[in-house]
Amino acid sequence: MEPIATALTIGQLAAGVGVNVETIRFYQRRGLLREPPRPPGGIRHYSAEDVARVKFIKSAQRMGFSLDEIHHLLRLDEGMQCDAAAELAAQHLNDVRTRLQDLHRIEATLAKLLEQCRQGDEKVACPLIAALHEDEVGAPY
Repeated sequence: MEPIATALTIGQLAAGVGVNVETIRFYQRRGLLREPPRPPGGIRHYSAEDVARVKFIKSAQRMGFSLDEIHHLLRLDEGMQCDAAAELAAQHLNDVRTRLQDLHRIEATLAKLLEQCRQGDEKVACPLIAALHEDEVGAPY
């Protein structure tokens, strides 16, 4: 991949980091990315710092952080507050582990219902559909 220039248009920034122009605008509306000033009669230019910031946002999203959490992490990064960032990450890890437990429970329930469907008699209601009607699938919601 070629190095990205330091005076980029919004389109060049978006293409350089692999997102849509509307994604850049969305990040700006959410306060995750600055909107550079527009010179009179000119176009806005983005810097290498903006490239790094969008890459950070995308990386954090891949880790499952919400945009609100990413906003908080970006503010912490500006102040080098590792303890606070670690606390946020620990909370996120706890949330991920809880979701994994929920997914394992859902997986086990679905596997059980699917097995009942396969062993079922065509003359009785499908166990999966019956369980969904009765809200017995054990979902965490």
